[in-house]
Amino acid sequence: MRSLFATIQQVVRDDRFLIAWHADERCEERGITAWQIVAGLESARLVRERPHSQPHPSIVVRQMLADGSEVEAVWALLPASQRAMLVTVYWVD
Repeated sequence: MRSLFATIQQVVRDDRFLIAWHADERCEERGITAWQIVAGLESARLVRERPHSQPHPSIVVRQMLADGSEVEAVWALLPASQRAMLVTVYWVD
């Protein structure tokens, strides 16, 4: 059985993803473009899988931006549509 992380990576690879309004706003506040987060998912490091999170199963990943700074991103899997959704992005403390 494929991990939630691998499933979300594949769904994003297949261009079946959404960017939540909240994530778009957080990216804008932090001077990050959402494409950096999307493109960085392939090389992101899994922090944790949350298969029972509500309202959708989700993952937290850590990734490096082009300028060398680190962020964590939360991605959810929307089971009904088999799409991924970028939920939020925040700086690593």
